[in-house]
Amino acid sequence: MYIPAWFKEQRLATLHDLIRRYPFAPLVTEIDGAPFAGHFPFLLDSERGEFGTLCAHMARPNPQWHGFGDGKEALVLFQGPHAYISPSWYASAPAVPTWNYAVVHAYGVPRVVDNTALRAILLETVAMFEGLDTRAPIPEEYFVKMAFGVVGFEIEITRIEGKFKLSQNRSDEDRLRVIRALNGSSRAGDREAAEQMLAIAPETRETA
Repeated sequence: MYIPAWFKEQRLATLHDLIRRYPFAPLVTEIDGAPFAGHFPFLLDSERGEFGTLCAHMARPNPQWHGFGDGKEALVLFQGPHAYISPSWYASAPAVPTWNYAVVHAYGVPRVVDNTALRAILLETVAMFEGLDTRAPIPEEYFVKMAFGVVGFEIEITRIEGKFKLSQNRSDEDRLRVIRALNGSSRAGDREAAEQMLAIAPETRETA
């Protein structure tokens, strides 16, 4: 990924936070020499491996998992908040339109896990998105039957890249005006982008 110095994010805690907030991501691998992508909700275990380990599951008929034994590197792309930025929001001129966004690219070699690990992945995924207090109990026989139809896998992250393009190359005044404009938008994604801008420069929060 092309990352100008202005926008390079290397803080692992910040990268992990984006993964946890936006866990549904495409997994890109190779099948028969061509790129192949699937889309899955990922769990992150930040304590396993230098950069953490991703866990997920896919339908057993999905051909993507058959290539996991070849040792080839895969890529998972986590897309955070993003928004169109109008040059009319800047105090300085002339300027051009642009797009603010935050993304994390995680690389590693996927491997299929055993039934015990798959069970843990499925239960943790339900607990994470359903909530422990609201999820209905699943009969064991039904759980086993449904689990047979999926394959669990994990990817130890061997390298990770973060690009947080959030107006860091603009003046403090321009950044503040962008945050205010995004916060005034009716689009939830715009307001999330403003919040991400504030997260990387908390001192701006007092004036925004």
